[in-house]
Amino acid sequence: MKKSKLSRLENFQGYMFVLPWIIVFLVFTLGPLIFSLITSFTDYSVGNEMQSVGFANYERLMNDDLYKTAFQNTIYYVIVSVPISIIASISLALLLNSDIPGIKIFRTIYYLPAVVSGVGFTILWMQLLNPNSGLINTLLGYVGIKGPAWLQDPNWTKPALILMGVWSVGGNMLIYLSSLKSIPDQLYESAKIDGANWFQRLYKITLPMITPVIFFNLITSIIGAFQIFQSVYIMTNSGTGGPMNSLLFYNVYLWNKAFGSFEMGYAAAMVWILFIIVMILTVINFTLSRFWVHYEGGERVD
Repeated sequence: MKKSKLSRLENFQGYMFVLPWIIVFLVFTLGPLIFSLITSFTDYSVGNEMQSVGFANYERLMNDDLYKTAFQNTIYYVIVSVPISIIASISLALLLNSDIPGIKIFRTIYYLPAVVSGVGFTILWMQLLNPNSGLINTLLGYVGIKGPAWLQDPNWTKPALILMGVWSVGGNMLIYLSSLKSIPDQLYESAKIDGANWFQRLYKITLPMITPVIFFNLITSIIGAFQIFQSVYIMTNSGTGGPMNSLLFYNVYLWNKAFGSFEMGYAAAMVWILFIIVMILTVINFTLSRFWVHYEGGERVD
């Protein structure tokens, strides 16, 4: 009986410590989540009463040409930018995973762009990508190449945005570098004794050993790419979409509907479509991870 009372007291104390987090979760996460789901089935705008419209908002999405454009632009950005950023960050980590003199300075230099604020980062790149006086086109001109119009040409706006993203891969690079440092040197020494060259060691040892980190960055990069907003909003003059709507991304169009025309019900429907897409992709990645992600001791995440 005493043990039972002591257990109940400990449980009660534990719940009391967790209670502030539970309250914050219910009020600021679960509550708004449920409210947005309900709102997606209504014709609701700020200041007006909610009117149930069933699946009308979702049906409207399927016939909205601007929504289709925003969705296509976002999918293009995710498919192209995510692999490039992963390859670039792994390549940088491999280059910086050495003990040459001054390597810490180079690591710091490559990481610095990751700590630049979003607004300052975007304004800097708008100057660099200026077709007339930007540094990039100026350097291209020195080697006889006429630079594109970048943010003024609909064919180059998304490549320019992807280029901007590659410049700030320092955060992921640091994670990969930490993972590379944890690989036992004995594995490389044994491979060298067996005659394995650098590429064989990379393919057989390095990449398999860091697959959990690659998997983590893959998930977070996909989610982050679907949520791109700030840089596009600044570059396109408050989310106007850029030339021929080439920079009209999902979250930008969502913002315009929610806080531009105050169509909260329609915007909530967009939110849940995006949530479902990201959830499906995450489940697919977790399902496929068992075939290529290797954990120490052979554990798998199902």
